[in-house]
Formats: sequence, C-alpha cells, structure tokens
Amino acid sequence: MNNKRQVIFDKSGGYCWYCGCMLGKGWHADHFYPIRRNPDGTCLNPENDTEANKVPSCPQCNRMKSSMSIEAFRATVGDFINSLNNYSTQYKFAKKYLLVEETQANVTFWFEFNFKHI
Repeated sequence: MNNKRQVIFDKSGGYCWYCGCMLGKGWHADHFYPIRRNPDGTCLNPENDTEANKVPSCPQCNRMKSSMSIEAFRATVGDFINSLNNYSTQYKFAKKYLLVEETQANVTFWFEFNFKHI
C-alpha cells in the first residue's frame, strides 16, 4: 500500500468510516465532502479533492454514498426500511415470521461514535 493510502487507512484503524466493517482488499478512499465531476472528468469542486478530505470506506458504502453529502447519505440509508416494506416480498415475509425486527433508530455512522469530525 502506498503512503497516501496508508494514511487514509490509518484514519480509522482499518474500519469503514461509515458502517464500521473491517476493510479488506479493494477498500475505497472516499471524499467525505463529496466531489462531482463534469462529463469530461473535470472536478466541479476541486477544494474537496484533497487527501485530508479522503476517508476509508468499504466499496458498498462508497458506491451507495456516491456524491451525496453525509446528511443525504444518512437520509438514503434511513429510508431503506420504507423501501423494503414497499417493494420486497421476501423482507415482508421475513418480518412476518419475526426474523427481522425494525427499530426507529437514527442512522449513526461509525465515525460518529469514534470521532467528532475529520
């Protein structure tokens, strides 16, 4: 692992900044404050394209977060239960047989338990 990636990895001791899973091979360096790119690849907000703004993420969280702000990502994750209840027969069936228990918990990311901010 090169030095820049090692610094990013070490920010969390090898855990995903968002879900808290242990990072394995293929982990991503996510822009905490998102960047967006034009179709030609130029960055729309280059002030966020810094090493200090990068945090370690599992591929699933990074893909889901995409270019969302942390609050938009929180809202997206928080809406998964509604989506499952509306569109997943398997989920509703698992809930019927008490295999799933829904809570009204707020979405809290791993870094919020461990750090105030980056």
